[in-house]
Amino acid sequence: MQSRFLLIAMALALGAVLPMQAAINARLAKISGDPVMAAFISFAVGTIALLFFLVVTGQFKLGFISSQPPWWIWTGGLLGTFFVAGIVVLLPRLGVVLSFSLVLAGQMFAAILFDQFGWLGIAVKEISVGKIIGSILLIIGVILIRKY
Repeated sequence: MQSRFLLIAMALALGAVLPMQAAINARLAKISGDPVMAAFISFAVGTIALLFFLVVTGQFKLGFISSQPPWWIWTGGLLGTFFVAGIVVLLPRLGVVLSFSLVLAGQMFAAILFDQFGWLGIAVKEISVGKIIGSILLIIGVILIRKY
């Protein structure tokens, strides 16, 4: 029970970090004059931080490359750049709440599909009435946020 609570707290904290990161990157885009430059700087700093962590902790290993992983495992960073650059463009135009409400709605829709079909090796977890109702409520929330 305690570890489940910690996982939930971690998920909430990660969710709180996203608007902070987006606001920081939006400000960086304004200062640099370009959302793509802001995304590049964000990823460069993150890459350096991760490399430092891996080296310091002795976890820097590239042996997995010889195992012939599926081609799509290399696309995570590309998707991350799309997200960071996209949110930097959206945030000043839509605001933090609407931007992340729409992002969250998109995440829920995609997450339900990934769970239902087990895409990209994810364990299958069938769609339930509760998930459908929760998603509908989320969409209603986005509509209310947009309207008010």
